[in-house]
Amino acid sequence: MTSSEIRNSFLKFFEERGHKIVPSSPVIPYNDPTLLFTNAGMNQFKDVFLGTGTRPYKRAADTQKCIRVSGKHNDLEEVGYDNYHHTFFEMLGNWSFGDYYKKEAIEWAWELLTEVWKLPKKRLWATVYKDDDEAEKIWKTYTDIDPTHVLRFGEKDNFWEMGDTGPCGPCSEIHIDLTPHANATANLVNAGSGIMIEIWNLVFIQYNRDESGNLTPLPAKHVDTGMGFERICAVLQNKNSNYDTDVFSPIINKICEITGYEYKGTIQSANLDNKASVIRSRQESQFKIDTSIRVIADHVRTLTFAIADGVIPGNEGRGYVLRRLLRRAARYGRNLGMKEPFIYKLVPLLVENMGHTFPEIKLHQNHIERVIRAEEEAFNATLDRGLERFEEVIQQLGDNKIFPGDIAFKLYDTYGFPLDLTELMASERGLKVDTEKFNQLMQEQKERSRETEKETDSAVNEFDINTISKIEPTIFVGYDDLEAEAKVVYSSEKILILDKTPFYAESGGQVGDTGVVKYDGKQVSILNTIKINQIIVHKLSEPIQLPVNAKVLAIVDKERRQAIMRNHSATHLLHNSLRRILGTHVQQAGSLVAPEYLRFDFTHYSKLTEEELELIEELVNKKIEENIQRTPNLNNLPIEEAKKTGALMFFGEKYGERVNVIQFGDFSTEFCGGTHVSNTGEIGFFKIKNEESVASGVRRIEAVTHKYAVDYLKSLHNDFLSQVENARNMLSTIKDLINKIQDASDKSKTDINNLNHDHINTYYQTIEKLAKNIEIPDRISVELAIYFKEMRTRKKKLELLNQEMVDTKKNLEKELSRLKLKLTTGSLDTLITTAPCIGKVKIVTAKIDSASLEEMKLIGDSLRAKLTSGVGLLASVIDHKIQFVCVVTDDLIREKKVNAAQIVKEVAKIVGGSGGGRPHMATAGGKDIEKLEEAINHTRKIVEAILKTK
Repeated sequence: MTSSEIRNSFLKFFEERGHKIVPSSPVIPYNDPTLLFTNAGMNQFKDVFLGTGTRPYKRAADTQKCIRVSGKHNDLEEVGYDNYHHTFFEMLGNWSFGDYYKKEAIEWAWELLTEVWKLPKKRLWATVYKDDDEAEKIWKTYTDIDPTHVLRFGEKDNFWEMGDTGPCGPCSEIHIDLTPHANATANLVNAGSGIMIEIWNLVFIQYNRDESGNLTPLPAKHVDTGMGFERICAVLQNKNSNYDTDVFSPIINKICEITGYEYKGTIQSANLDNKASVIRSRQESQFKIDTSIRVIADHVRTLTFAIADGVIPGNEGRGYVLRRLLRRAARYGRNLGMKEPFIYKLVPLLVENMGHTFPEIKLHQNHIERVIRAEEEAFNATLDRGLERFEEVIQQLGDNKIFPGDIAFKLYDTYGFPLDLTELMASERGLKVDTEKFNQLMQEQKERSRETEKETDSAVNEFDINTISKIEPTIFVGYDDLEAEAKVVYSSEKILILDKTPFYAESGGQVGDTGVVKYDGKQVSILNTIKINQIIVHKLSEPIQLPVNAKVLAIVDKERRQAIMRNHSATHLLHNSLRRILGTHVQQAGSLVAPEYLRFDFTHYSKLTEEELELIEELVNKKIEENIQRTPNLNNLPIEEAKKTGALMFFGEKYGERVNVIQFGDFSTEFCGGTHVSNTGEIGFFKIKNEESVASGVRRIEAVTHKYAVDYLKSLHNDFLSQVENARNMLSTIKDLINKIQDASDKSKTDINNLNHDHINTYYQTIEKLAKNIEIPDRISVELAIYFKEMRTRKKKLELLNQEMVDTKKNLEKELSRLKLKLTTGSLDTLITTAPCIGKVKIVTAKIDSASLEEMKLIGDSLRAKLTSGVGLLASVIDHKIQFVCVVTDDLIREKKVNAAQIVKEVAKIVGGSGGGRPHMATAGGKDIEKLEEAINHTRKIVEAILKTK
């Protein structure tokens, strides 16, 4: 089975058993401060397990994108050194939300593994939590597993927790014996052995662990299972390593093609504690080469999926994790002789192989490549200098086995070396880093730049999990009403929760509403509104105590809310203006929508020019002037229906099963839960105040609208008038000084003795100093502005004309390519008819004239479709390099195990090249053009040899 078939088989199995197939959530767990990355399939259902959220279904299944590089679940050090650990992986999972429990979960797992996927029962082992009699009984009663293969373990192995706090419970793991004769013993289970690995974890979630470590029963019991997709692919494809499956092999082949190194798949069999000594003794070994290739193949997947979901490499949080991984991969690239950026070149192949399952990486491919390349270039600039400094220190250490912590910190602070990268390099030399000193210096740096804790975090701490789980979700009525009668659900000190509210809670960049609550002839001010899960919390100006069910009147500050709505709608217009003027690579990377101003962060790689800013501003104001009505009736849509509108998804927003779509004509359509104006005309006017860089590849625009924009323009105008007035005063002073000089000169003509040269020199120096500070007079400034605008208009016309010529050229080239393709595919019937056979298998080979590899692949698709049963090999010389495309029909793949990748590799060897791909289609390259005919003619022998062995 291919990896795609395995994935689809899992989902189909559970769909047939009443499970809703749900899409993977992003690798960024928005609105969950306890997690840096999504590390398990259950993350998106955490609110259901806590009892604070619901879904319209009781059973679900999916394949979830996961990243484990930090915190409790951190597999980084094992990646590349063993068969099965990764920083990014897919988690196949099925869930029950208060529906079925242990019996069904265990029975279905056993059925899928042994009946559908036909895994040998004697190779399977199950573990249960030490006190879980129920799970053990189910395994021994309702499945035909060998009873001696059911073992008990403690909390370390069989009690699952998502993090230090949160939902948790006992689990039952399924392990597979990979020994040659299926004769593993119980002591190998949970021993970290590569020949007895865990493939599926069935978690029975029934507790919540709070910050004190206490366990509290959840309102309902749930099932959460997780199966490592890459691991099960290796098992079902009969591979010794995850890296040998079709999940990784295309990437590994591409790395080999780029670097010129051969991958042989050597894996360290020794305990990982001996990793340093193994590497030291085999510095130039195949193991070092293979490990480097595996690490790079793993890390590029993490980078690609994290960037697609909105993470940008940076100096803190998720961004720093991503930067560490990229720099780690770049350093491993040095083991393969790569001193120029190359990791970004792997992205297109990854998109080709996984974009059909995760379309977000295809949508953001250009952006992903640019981010990775920019980071590679930035790090490569300092990597060599950092390595030189590292080597200098190594030479000075002598017999000392401790690498200084202050030097490690300097490598981090000056050269951008993450600590784990320095530790890796040190371990290769048999050294340990003084991490205590490093952490001390890091802490001192953090204390110098520590920021105050966010209000939201402190608000969350005011509630314990039991209080939250007992409160029903708040009904928000603030889209239509700015005041509402409501009942008190919870009141304590400066906190108030109502059954319904018109107050918008801080979310998606929009600040929370303020206003008042009236009760018993009194009123109290609401200073802020936040959301904890689905509960809207009002922060009060003073402590009050109201009884539950007391009636109150909640009134939003209308003027402030309207200002916020104007700015929020303006961010949507700004977002689409940026994409239209700068390009569709622009994505939102954060925002703040306040009443006084808006702040919008977006992905872009250079400072915006004055002309670009002017065009963006003009386009936003044009859409404001057009008074575009917001499309009605697009609130609370099922997410699949909402996606059909073509809406963009905003960074940082958590989308549920039902969403709101904000649409202004055909200009702007986005998912957004915020509040907005009814038509763009209400925004009034839009003015950009500032544009700057906030991180590598991320720019920020601050802008104002409506009266705040007018006030800003007034302040600019007043500043300008003040400068003009200062200029006039300077001119007047200069004139007075000139008159004094003239008077002194005239006087000297009558009385030479009265001439004071020092005094005159002082006058001249004063004039010179004033002249340097003089501003351009108002009239001249306006004339210059008109002139420059006219020049920009002319330049724009020239650029448009040039673009028109470029587009015309591209269209002609496309038409030429289309005609060539049509001509080539038209001759395929003749090629097939005249092709030689091996039995009933046609062997079609041809040298064709093609402009690109993509064009060859299209012809290959046509050839494969026309072949009843056969193998096709197409060859072409493109840019002085040989390109091959090999195709194999499905019957040969299925019945004869013929593989296009195997064939094309053998053909490419003849011309000094290599390649790879999938069983049905594979590609290769080569350099020795003189041997092209020999390679083509050799194809038949290669296929014949393969068929004889089958």
